[in-house]
Amino acid sequence: MTLQEVVTLVCIGLFAGILSGFVGVGGGIIIVPALVYALGFTQHQAQGTSLFVLAMPVVLLAVLNYAKTGNVHWKFGLVIAATFVIGGFIGSKLSLRLPESWIKISFGLIMAYVSFKLLLSGFQTLNQHES
Repeated sequence: MTLQEVVTLVCIGLFAGILSGFVGVGGGIIIVPALVYALGFTQHQAQGTSLFVLAMPVVLLAVLNYAKTGNVHWKFGLVIAATFVIGGFIGSKLSLRLPESWIKISFGLIMAYVSFKLLLSGFQTLNQHES
């Protein structure tokens, strides 16, 4: 891993952790698109790595399925997981200090933005396959 990759992974982990503590979102909403757009992962690699980060007994078998096909970046996942914990603490502290209406608006804006980006990406991929 390069220093730039480590810095990017730390930022992803902190941001995902903060948002998780802030609005209660699952890290995958942030981690998957961040790995795709910031580090050029495939969708499957991003999903597999995100599942590794969030691994609990419930998702362990899904992570193993992704790992069997080479779609989990273990080192990257460890860096994000470590910083996710710190970010979760920061986000929860921040969330508890702000009015609930701000949290709802923030969550809605984040979801709308991520949804828009995913839709655009899907349509672009679809158009490339049709060409």
